[in-house]
Amino acid sequence: MFEQLDFFEMIFRATGAFVVLLIMTRIMGRKQLSQLTFFNYVTGIAIGSIAANIVSQSTIPFFNGLTSLIWWAILTIVVGYIGLKSPSARVTTNGQPIIVIKQGKILEDSIKEQRLTMDDLSMLLREQKVFSVQDVETAVLESNGKLSVMLKDEKQPVTKQDQNVFTVKPMYVPMELVVDGEVVEKNLKEAGISLDWLRNQLKSLKIKLDDVFYVELQKDGTLYIDKRSDDLPK
Repeated sequence: MFEQLDFFEMIFRATGAFVVLLIMTRIMGRKQLSQLTFFNYVTGIAIGSIAANIVSQSTIPFFNGLTSLIWWAILTIVVGYIGLKSPSARVTTNGQPIIVIKQGKILEDSIKEQRLTMDDLSMLLREQKVFSVQDVETAVLESNGKLSVMLKDEKQPVTKQDQNVFTVKPMYVPMELVVDGEVVEKNLKEAGISLDWLRNQLKSLKIKLDDVFYVELQKDGTLYIDKRSDDLPK
């Protein structure tokens, strides 16, 4: 009789935790599931651990465990919402990309700050199918711990567009200038351009800065612009 009660209690706990997890993962969205940052990764582990304890530990009252699971998920959603509204809060929770190789030179201070060794950096490069630092123009350590690499022009794969075109040194490193409608002052300074320059470029395209959602500086100095309006061409 005792084993029977334990069995059905386990089934009840597992079913309840499964249903709650299914609902909460749908609410939290795909970003949490993809574990884009270390925060998302740790949160996912914590939620899984709480759910496992609810199912396996009969000493934990079921509804207490369920409350903890739901509250942890709510906190994750709240922090994610604050991050959407506040760039500074997003940097605090998720961190920000760090340049570790610039113009072909390894930035020792940056890799030390991120507690990376050269072996770690070489491994991250090899994961991007880059086997020599000499081939790299720029490398950025992303918030999720992965490395984004831009090869030197002469090392990049040739496309149809590149055929019969002379190699030209890029004017700029592609970077975000406006994110969520907010100007990224740090990147303006990094690129050596001013806010007035950005305003003039937008003005020449008859676009106001207030109407812009996202702006990315391209290698040749042109801008990729996404307006706040989501009207698509018909």
